[in-house]
Amino acid sequence: MLRERGLRLTPQRQLILEAVHDLGHATPEQVHTAVRERVAGVNITTVYRTLELLEELGLVNHTHLSHGSPTYHAAGEDQHVHLVCRGCGSIDEVDPTVMQPVTDRLLAERGFRVDVGHVSLFGVCGQCKEL
Repeated sequence: MLRERGLRLTPQRQLILEAVHDLGHATPEQVHTAVRERVAGVNITTVYRTLELLEELGLVNHTHLSHGSPTYHAAGEDQHVHLVCRGCGSIDEVDPTVMQPVTDRLLAERGFRVDVGHVSLFGVCGQCKEL
């Protein structure tokens, strides 16, 4: 896909894309750490720029799972809603149909189409609730 757009598949781009796939859900800082374990010369600016490029190309998606940096995941995955635990920080995924009543109502009442792939619900997971 990069070559089709006249871009090169550099080793850094390849490593960053592989890190996103390997990590599942990762911030640019986490991707940077994973890449630096393999190659020391990749800086955080390169990671941010590459993630932006990969998202423009449709290879990764991002969502906001906290107040900090966006979290990236592979675009080839099925859309899902993120469940973020405020207690332990775990991230779980549920099928987007769980949001269907809300998305249907927003569409009917306001003509608003929800991008379910960017939906994150914050709360407390079952394990933390028991503590």
